Amino acid sequence: MSDEVVHVAMFPSAGMGHLTPFLRLASLFLNNNCKVTLITPLPTVSLAESQLLDHFHSSFPQVNFIPFHLQPSSPDSVVDPFFHRVQTLRDSTNLLPPLISSLSPPITVFISDIFLLSPLISITQQLSLPNYTLFTSSASMFSFFSHFPTLAQSISDASAEISEIPVPGIAFSPLPYSSIPPILFKPTIFRNLMMEDSPNLTKLQGVFLNTFKALESHSLQALNNGEVVKGMPPVYAVGPFVPLEFEKESQKETSSESPPLTKWLDEQPIGSVVYVCFGSRTALGRDQMREIGDGLMRSGYNFLWVVKDKIVDKEDKEVGLDEVLGVELVERMKKKGLVVKEWVDQSEILSHKSIGGFVSHCGWNSIMEAALNGVPILAWPQHGDQRINAGLVEISGWGIWNKNWGWGGERVVKGEEIGDAIKEMMKNELFKVKAIELKDGGLRAISIGGDCEVTIQKLIRKWKNNVNN
Repeated sequence: MSDEVVHVAMFPSAGMGHLTPFLRLASLFLNNNCKVTLITPLPTVSLAESQLLDHFHSSFPQVNFIPFHLQPSSPDSVVDPFFHRVQTLRDSTNLLPPLISSLSPPITVFISDIFLLSPLISITQQLSLPNYTLFTSSASMFSFFSHFPTLAQSISDASAEISEIPVPGIAFSPLPYSSIPPILFKPTIFRNLMMEDSPNLTKLQGVFLNTFKALESHSLQALNNGEVVKGMPPVYAVGPFVPLEFEKESQKETSSESPPLTKWLDEQPIGSVVYVCFGSRTALGRDQMREIGDGLMRSGYNFLWVVKDKIVDKEDKEVGLDEVLGVELVERMKKKGLVVKEWVDQSEILSHKSIGGFVSHCGWNSIMEAALNGVPILAWPQHGDQRINAGLVEISGWGIWNKNWGWGGERVVKGEEIGDAIKEMMKNELFKVKAIELKDGGLRAISIGGDCEVTIQKLIRKWKNNVNN
């Protein structure tokens, strides 16, 4: 076999929830002596993305960075800025061929974000490049995504008199109708994207997922056996992705003032702290945030709460905690916990021995970090894939999900309900046992000789053989 280097070109989309797993996947290829080219859409939407890329570049100077400058455009104020960026990216892919065809050595494989699937198919086919995608959510959600065109007729009317829909590949199928993202009931960017992209999955050479067998064996088996979509390319479980060292530096830099989180956590008893965070893109209403504060106080547990008031972090820094939560609540909470309005090193927090439970929106990166650290979850999904992910938490037995809390913004959940749910999560010993089992399964998957390493190394050998033939 030739020693020719495998050259992997990677093209991420918008938002930390997409960029972070992309960079973690890139590190797996770098650790296996591949050359990596990262095509970077600029400018980024958020400050956090920009700083994460800077630190990745500093940590892996061998990576070839290609800036992909997008034309400036003003999004409709109603449209989510991250969705607007995705649409702009899809409309700009025609600029890619000259950028990538001139690379040396020639590209061996091209890996793009799932949101860019269809516009890139014709380009990679034209350049005879093997095309893979990274799906940045669960295997359960990927099953839904893959099967969506078949489901679309059934969910075209939000008032349809059905309570659930069978979805192959989802362990808790039939899927409750209420778990389907409301954004799919009308012609939105997201619905149009799924309708266009799902039928093109069979044109790919493979799909990467940040998951592992101990958590999603049912979905992985169904996907790879053709039970979800006939002709589905191989689906590779290469998770759980491990947070990289440089991410800590990036997150510290994003904070205008690094709070004494670690020192405070060190002072708390083992398993005594509730961690509350709704991710990098979910901004809750102020009425709801004040009820969360009340619920945390009612629970009686110490807590670490990361508050987010705006979708884009540049705007979020402009408003202080006193304005968001009210001076009185902020003062009351100082007796029981820490409330921060800064980007934090979530993986470091979840791995701390004092953390006993996680109130989470169920974004997939958060779910995987909780699994890898054996932390029970109180699921509070807000939008998108998060109800499907919450269903997986529930059926896996490592957390609770109060479905009557609705989607984000549907109703203001009262502090009393929140406090009771936190107590239930923190007191349930079965959740803790199951969380540790999942942690062990995740650690096995990423150990030397584990599923992740074996899968990546097999693929690299296959790509080398293809180059030589």
